[in-house]
Amino acid sequence: MAAVDLNTHPGHLARRLQQAHTLLWSTLVSEETTSPQFAVLNALAEKPDIDQRTLGEEVRLDRSTVADVVARLARRGLVERVRDPLDGRRNVLRATAEGARVHRRLVARTEAMNRVFLAPLDEHERETLLRLIGRVAEAAEKIRDQR
Repeated sequence: MAAVDLNTHPGHLARRLQQAHTLLWSTLVSEETTSPQFAVLNALAEKPDIDQRTLGEEVRLDRSTVADVVARLARRGLVERVRDPLDGRRNVLRATAEGARVHRRLVARTEAMNRVFLAPLDEHERETLLRLIGRVAEAAEKIRDQR
């Protein structure tokens, strides 16, 4: 059987894209805070005092991954769990003052990294790429959610 052209396999290209993103992230954004950790801090900046399940839905992380990310951020003092004032049976999450400071610092860095990451594309191509990746990701999440 002949070898296939992996450049026609979206999974192979997605892995290469993720590798490029990871390299740029660690070089231009942060070696300490991962992209999923930033996503959690970003969600908490927009919607503080949400529970972990809702947070996971917001950033599209599964339960075990969001639990691990929150635990790591809490150990670093960037996120805290507090009793929900409206429902004492549950905890909600919020960024600490240090977490908010880290988030603010990383926002500018992520914007700069995204410019480098997407530099090979013109504005129309960037918009198209982001729209198409979003559609594929949403379709895959629907399949996952139906399982």
